[in-house]
Amino acid sequence: MEALLKQARKNKNLRIREVAEALSIDQALISKFESGARLPTKTQLQALSNFLEIPFKDLMMAWLEEKIWNEVKNEPFLSETLQLLNERAARYFPKTDMEVSEEIYDLLTQIDEKKEVLQSLRKYDSYKIAQALEMEYTFESNKIEGNTLTLRETDLVVNEGLTISGKSMREHLEAINHTEAIEFIKDLLSKEHQLTERDVLQVHHLILKSIDSEMAGRYRNVQVMIKGSAHTPPQPYLVPKQMEDYFIWYNQNKNRLHPVLLAAEMHERLVTIHPFIDGNGRTSRLVMNFILLQNGFVIANLKGDFESRTSYYNALEKVQVGKGKDSFLLLIAKAELDAIERYIQILGG
Repeated sequence: MEALLKQARKNKNLRIREVAEALSIDQALISKFESGARLPTKTQLQALSNFLEIPFKDLMMAWLEEKIWNEVKNEPFLSETLQLLNERAARYFPKTDMEVSEEIYDLLTQIDEKKEVLQSLRKYDSYKIAQALEMEYTFESNKIEGNTLTLRETDLVVNEGLTISGKSMREHLEAINHTEAIEFIKDLLSKEHQLTERDVLQVHHLILKSIDSEMAGRYRNVQVMIKGSAHTPPQPYLVPKQMEDYFIWYNQNKNRLHPVLLAAEMHERLVTIHPFIDGNGRTSRLVMNFILLQNGFVIANLKGDFESRTSYYNALEKVQVGKGKDSFLLLIAKAELDAIERYIQILGG
């Protein structure tokens, strides 16, 4: 990393003092960065990248290499450990056709760091916290689809069996059904189960149970359009083959991609196929969160308010009309980071 910094500074005909003044960093520190005697912080790294016009990815990779090497160079069994680390990195950040931006990469790094913090606080966790967060998830996921029950009303319907005056029967069933669908995926998690087509169909069956019993758990047999979207889902006769391809892709990538990327991809790909007559969004978000929970993360709860819902739909549509995945991947990664940080705060971290 020191060679990168020194060469970039010389290319710009700058003195160490000029770099230090521009970035409000002590001149002695800049000298230590260039000599390898000290590593910059991530904030300093970003500032150096911007000022010296060094690609952040290149600088970050050199920084990580130096940090890891300094930490482990004197440890026994180093060679064997580095080989295991390389295999693990290949699973989480493989060389695939999915190019992730520096912003996404940085978010994934933050998420992994926060996940470690959360794991250290799990001894303070309780099922009551999970219950409350799952209720919020049911409320928000249904709100995205137009359900008008408040969070409190959702809780009363699910846990007290009450009927809310002025609210439709469908809205009551949506709250109850979504809660049952969460319990189903938690049961799959307890069995260390790998996601299958049958599981997705069962999740959808629970979502539409008693709402549209004929189509619950079944692929659509008619063409559909998505209101307000330029994306037209595939014809119904194409759905079974596209769902077959969906699970082929999943099985090829489930041990290769970072879990947050895998979850986001499975969400977007399912809702883009739009295999069901109704309930596609809720089912896709449950699939996403199954993958996150399975890998030790927490529920990424996308919000149902107007601004958040609009951002969510816009990000999805960008992928669906060929304008790139970054907006959607960023949206999911930020939602997961926010969720982990909130969980840490609840546990007193």
